[in-house]
Amino acid sequence: MTTPAPSAAPTLLDEPVWRERAAAHRARVERWTSPHRERRRRGEAHPVMDFLFTYYSLRPARLEQWQPGPGLLLRHGDELLGLPGHVRDGDHVRLDVHSLPPRIVTTAAFVRDLLVATASRPARLGCFGLHEWAMVYRSDAPRHSAVPLRLGSAGTDAVVESLPVHCTHHDAFRFFTRAAEPLNAIRPERADQVVNEQPGCLHATMDLYKWAYKLAPATPAELLADCFALAVEVRELDMRASPYDLAALGYSPIRIETPAGRAEYARAQADFARRATPLRRRLVELCEVLLTDR
Repeated sequence: MTTPAPSAAPTLLDEPVWRERAAAHRARVERWTSPHRERRRRGEAHPVMDFLFTYYSLRPARLEQWQPGPGLLLRHGDELLGLPGHVRDGDHVRLDVHSLPPRIVTTAAFVRDLLVATASRPARLGCFGLHEWAMVYRSDAPRHSAVPLRLGSAGTDAVVESLPVHCTHHDAFRFFTRAAEPLNAIRPERADQVVNEQPGCLHATMDLYKWAYKLAPATPAELLADCFALAVEVRELDMRASPYDLAALGYSPIRIETPAGRAEYARAQADFARRATPLRRRLVELCEVLLTDR
């Protein structure tokens, strides 16, 4: 679905129609939120999926909540009036982008600039997911200590030392061990994010979900769910290519220490870059709507 733009005549959704959309959205994301809640109830960690609910801070209940986004007029939609920016329009309810909190506008300006810059660059496909390896390089305390390293500590360190490390993403680089930092080709800083971000980066693709929820409640729920669904798949690749042995959880390894594994990783990386393109475009379009007449 594309993000609808506001117009003089927004699209009217009767109550059964928008409630059906809300139910479909909730059912879609409960595929991930329900198992997460159950694991949390049992006190059970998941080295792959927890990242999507802890590093990314949106609560499951917020992910499940349907929101219309710009350009829709909801009949009998009073229950949405509690969401910032949603106003009554006659007998209906709609999102008024000019009634949103100022932080949404500030965020939209940054996200637009970042995503436009990212899209303007070619995808770099030569990192081979070494960021996860660099996070445990010469460390006695791996981030996922309950999961064994496939090659052991010495074997993991040898892989990091044998391949070029070129991570462009600040939020991955900042978790490198101190010993791994000098091995990276660049030193990405937060202030350089707009300059460094590129579409081949798995974390840049996963972050589309972050930008989608940072723009909430202006983000159409369907766009939020699309970004989350892609982030789930990317996270699985991220960890399958990591130094951890996740076979017991059903994740077969991508052995990036071998030429065949690196080729497999690069193919998957290129495919995710391609699939992220329309989501990035939809988020930019949403930002443009939120910044109209500002």
